[in-house]
Amino acid sequence: VCSDVHVISSGINAEYGHGEDVYEGNMIDYMGRTVTATNFLKILKGHHVSGGSGKVINSKSNDVVFINFADHGGPGLLAFPDDELHVADLTRILKELHEARKYKQMLWYVEACYAGSMFADSLTADMNITAHTAANADESSYACVLDEDMDVYLGDCWSLNWMNNTEQIFPRLYSETVGQQYDIVKKMTTESHASIYGDMQVIYNEPISTFLGHGPKPATATPPVTLTVEEMYKTSIQTPDIMLDYLRRKRAKTDDENEAQELDIQIQYHEVTEEKVQVVLDMIAIDVTGSIETAYLTKKEAVRIDDAICNKAALDTFFGACYRSQTHPYILKYVSTLTKLCNRYQTEDIVKSVLKYCTVNN
Repeated sequence: VCSDVHVISSGINAEYGHGEDVYEGNMIDYMGRTVTATNFLKILKGHHVSGGSGKVINSKSNDVVFINFADHGGPGLLAFPDDELHVADLTRILKELHEARKYKQMLWYVEACYAGSMFADSLTADMNITAHTAANADESSYACVLDEDMDVYLGDCWSLNWMNNTEQIFPRLYSETVGQQYDIVKKMTTESHASIYGDMQVIYNEPISTFLGHGPKPATATPPVTLTVEEMYKTSIQTPDIMLDYLRRKRAKTDDENEAQELDIQIQYHEVTEEKVQVVLDMIAIDVTGSIETAYLTKKEAVRIDDAICNKAALDTFFGACYRSQTHPYILKYVSTLTKLCNRYQTEDIVKSVLKYCTVNN
């Protein structure tokens, strides 16, 4: 829900040219503090949720489930407004749903940095789940289309691509399969590597309409606005860098001396903190591995989640003792150091080191 006090058109969907109020007449089931990882998992399982509308996915064995998720992400985590959903918990819930026959097919579309790490090592073909992600397990996703008037990016590149492709074939959603859309959107998404995981036989060949429905085409439908790749990526930026980019652009535009001074303070704080986070993570790596050389080699490894429980413990400890991903999103570019340590070293040693160096440096 668009509700930031700095956005001049809160509630308006300004997606590259549409400009329609998409909230009017629609009930928002969960917003603000009710949007948590715990509630999200309860909704998936069909369990009671306190707050919000109380709606859940009370699915049965013949139901088809489509989930579109968009937010920040990191190695083995999806970010929520006040907490994180870890791959260890998501994998456990998906396995429970599969064993309980709570769905026939499930399709995930996930816009988040490192989104592939949530599915790369957890989905098997027999689970009847396919996940299409904006980025692989080892990279950021990107925001696109900067609106100079509102000073915001109007969408994430991969999401804009799949939604625009869907609009172009609407209402004939039966004319394109999940696999075909994946191939089209993968070619359109040039900054990150769109990826796909899980069932590559059945769901992959299902028409998109199986998951998005058919629906009559509105008589007054606004035709999709198609941007060229050059237009899309002219102002693209790694998602974790958006906050600092916003502050810098705001500073460049202001003529107010007091506002400029406050913005300078904020920018300097985050620039220093971003450098500090990298130093702290280097110190943790050296402490855990026992040498600078081993720490360096460990950090150079590709991101993979060999120990999801350790990954959750290490990241939760870091977010609690050092910096939160919600207020310091750029840290998500660097915390993969902890993920890689978890693949080789004991959880207790990593957590102890995180507490040691976060306490010293904060």
